[in-house]
Amino acid sequence: MIQALFIDQNGTVNTQLQPSEFQLALEKTGGLLWVDFEGPPGEYEERILQNVFQFHPLAVEDALKGTHIPKVDDWDIYIYVALQAVYFEPTNGGQLITQELDVFLGKNYLVTYHNQAIHAVTRVWEACLRGERHLREGADHLLYRLADEVIVDYMPVVEAMDDVIDQAEDEIFARPTPDTLARIFTLKRAVLHLRRIIGPQREVLNKLARDDFAVIDTKAKIYFRDVYDHLVRLHDLSESIRDLVSGALDTYLSVINNRMNEVMKTLTIITTLFMPITFISGFFGMNYFQARQPYTAWTEGHVFILTLLLMVVTPATMFWWMRRRGWM
Repeated sequence: MIQALFIDQNGTVNTQLQPSEFQLALEKTGGLLWVDFEGPPGEYEERILQNVFQFHPLAVEDALKGTHIPKVDDWDIYIYVALQAVYFEPTNGGQLITQELDVFLGKNYLVTYHNQAIHAVTRVWEACLRGERHLREGADHLLYRLADEVIVDYMPVVEAMDDVIDQAEDEIFARPTPDTLARIFTLKRAVLHLRRIIGPQREVLNKLARDDFAVIDTKAKIYFRDVYDHLVRLHDLSESIRDLVSGALDTYLSVINNRMNEVMKTLTIITTLFMPITFISGFFGMNYFQARQPYTAWTEGHVFILTLLLMVVTPATMFWWMRRRGWM
């Protein structure tokens, strides 16, 4: 799907522009053209980018066929920027979904490409339809609005990750299961993925705010610096989330080890208490005395009673002694 927004020098907004009219719109003085490509790439889109906008084939290939970490390339009369929008799916421990947004910025145009709908692009597009002032401020300011909206969606992701960690910690202390461990590892991978995106994206915004690009006005750099500050804060938050995930994993292992120690302690106590009973029954179960000396009924009865007393008193005494030593 191809959609376009064009505002001329008189402030008239045209949303019905056809691809065959893009060239004429670019040649008009004082106008601003925003073309948005959405969906799987094709030869038709590639021809528009190369023939109408005169983008370098390598830049077009990066935009249509490549999946990149955030980056910015300077092509003198235009720049190519790759950004990453993120979404978080909290089910099954948390899945981080990324969508690449490729942007070409020129003096009087902005071209965006993405495979699927991106909320940030939709919000900026609707804002431009509501008021043309967003288009009047220039293509570089439009790029700032897109970058800012993309970064705005990062904060809900961080908050959702924090909620998943809280749920995992509650589950760890209540009833830890292997599924809890699986969710922790899934969340850990999502946090690492987020950090791998925030780092390069922070450098992209730093370049847009500080480097000299022919298509970015000096006055617009302060806006990119503001987005860069947001990314710095998000990077610090992602570090905190990573520490929380590592702490949750350590807590899970500690709880499991403590429970295993309690089980082993109980089994050891049971074994220890029954050990003398086994010895006594085995000792008096031998036929040694019966073979050497015949017992009277009275003597056998006393031996039987003595054996029962030993079987009861010995483990009871051991139990009392263990409690006294604080082993139970």
